[in-house]
Amino acid sequence: MGYNNGALRTPNLDRLAAQGTIYDRAYCPNPTCSPTRSSIITGLYPSQHGCYSLGTKLPEETPTIGERFQRGGYRTSLIGKAHFQPLKSTPEFSSLEAYPFLQDLDYWKTFHGPFYGFEHVELCRNHADEAHVGQHYALWMEEKGFTQWRDYFRKPTGTRDEQRWKWDLLEEFHYNTWIAERTNARLSEHRKKNEPFFLWASFFDPHPPYLIPEPWDTLYDPESIQVPHAMPGEHDHNPLPLRMTQMQNPDFSSYHDVPDGNHVHGYHSHLEGQKTLQKDIAVYYGMITCLDKYIGKILDGLDELGLAENTLVVFTTDHGHFFGQHGLVAKLPFHYEDVVKVPFVVRWPGKATPGRRSQAMQSLVDLAPTFLAAAGVSTIRGMTGIDQSKVWAGEVESARQHVIVENHHQPRTINVLTYVDQRYKISVHLGTEEGELYDLQEDAGEIRNLWDEPLAKDLKLSLLQNLIQADLARARVWMPRIAGA
Repeated sequence: MGYNNGALRTPNLDRLAAQGTIYDRAYCPNPTCSPTRSSIITGLYPSQHGCYSLGTKLPEETPTIGERFQRGGYRTSLIGKAHFQPLKSTPEFSSLEAYPFLQDLDYWKTFHGPFYGFEHVELCRNHADEAHVGQHYALWMEEKGFTQWRDYFRKPTGTRDEQRWKWDLLEEFHYNTWIAERTNARLSEHRKKNEPFFLWASFFDPHPPYLIPEPWDTLYDPESIQVPHAMPGEHDHNPLPLRMTQMQNPDFSSYHDVPDGNHVHGYHSHLEGQKTLQKDIAVYYGMITCLDKYIGKILDGLDELGLAENTLVVFTTDHGHFFGQHGLVAKLPFHYEDVVKVPFVVRWPGKATPGRRSQAMQSLVDLAPTFLAAAGVSTIRGMTGIDQSKVWAGEVESARQHVIVENHHQPRTINVLTYVDQRYKISVHLGTEEGELYDLQEDAGEIRNLWDEPLAKDLKLSLLQNLIQADLARARVWMPRIAGA
């Protein structure tokens, strides 16, 4: 974010932040897409709503805030990335976001919902030039006269081989343009009909592959980029899989304990050349600044329609990203702040204090109950998230003293549970005595793992007790809903 990083230009997000409150300690419940995105609309942790990993699916019968908003008289929409379902259907778990549905444009001409509580959806699934392109985004390109769009996307859907850094697609046909245009069209409809709305403008970038149309691909000079890196000896006392990421050819096969286990991001070598990382980061920054431009168009649209003063706007993302920190790239099941903390800005005219920064802990699992409370709509019984509306309005300092982050990819190997409080973080890894413990006050960079240090033994036992109690507390909230109460 530009307001945190002087090398990065995000004028529109900076404007939003100046008009609202920045929360510096916001966390995702799981640092992968589908689980956290499902938590945003359910108010439940991934282990509770069932979409616990990539390749899993949020059950359609799970109650969502969109349904509750509709009962309260709101119109509900999602424009852009959904990712509540996997790219592959099975006999047991069908997926609307899977092949061959993605490219069945005749189907998408007539389907706009309902979908997980959103009465109106306009969807897309590809990141950059991925072959997953299709759905409403492809239809929009054709409506714009861009019938040769397949020439700019990867095989087998398209005709191109994989590209890197510069995408020769014109910006006018980029999905950022599509999302902003369609979001503003939807807002205009709501304004004309004077109806309340709940709308998720769901952008894809920044996300691998690092690819963006010009001029954004060269907006930042790679030579000026300072690449983060692992400190010497940093991983000597860390869990084995983390140490293996710093090897040239690590063998992670033993962690895939079922033949068709869920794909695990990051279980491979993370050794990258300096020049490559500099260029990746420069393009990643370009993707962010391009995204900022189109967020600006939505904010301008709210102003022009006279909706800004009566609309709660939250900007956040589903997880963080590594580009060299701790010697890591992209994402993986190690819960450093870089991947579990997310940007979080709340603009709530007449409520949230403009220009304020807060250290109050937030979790994306809190969004659902907070949105409902802010709108005066009754909540869903059994939600595990905490209502943060009084915190956002500045009426109380904080609503939670800790957060929980999960990762679960394989039945018996890759399963991590993390507890973070005001000062400390502890992570437990299934099936091993190894773990992680960091003092975020004295070691903000999370370089020194205290897990096995004798002087931290009592601290570790105390934090493990706190983790167990926190886990039990959220389970008690969840139980009435399972029982049908």
